[in-house]
Amino acid sequence: MTTRSERPLSPHLQVYRPQLTSALSIFHRITGVFLALGTLLLTAWLVAAASGPHAFAAVQGFIGSILGYLLLLGWSAALFYHLANGIRHLFWDAGYGFELVNAYRSGYAVLAATAVLTLAAWVAGLILQ
Repeated sequence: MTTRSERPLSPHLQVYRPQLTSALSIFHRITGVFLALGTLLLTAWLVAAASGPHAFAAVQGFIGSILGYLLLLGWSAALFYHLANGIRHLFWDAGYGFELVNAYRSGYAVLAATAVLTLAAWVAGLILQ
């Protein structure tokens, strides 16, 4: 019978060097939480719109503030990241892209797509405003 001190320890975060694939996986989960929280703000905006002009003006005033714009920017970046990384996971589910070089390429493509789509959405939104 072995004692507790003779058993090998399971690897933990202190053992592993952070990698792109693990960071993107963790970030995918975090953006999912941010999307849920951002949906609460969207719901508050819709409820305020249905509640009358005073309630809508209050919520619209917050969303139009600097803090509101920063929250919307973060929410839209989280949305596009989660979308792009979700498509990446669909390819993995189909059995494509597991090779290490392809996993890194698709990871960088997700980051690039997030930046481009977020920028494009904000430029289009500000032009059409």
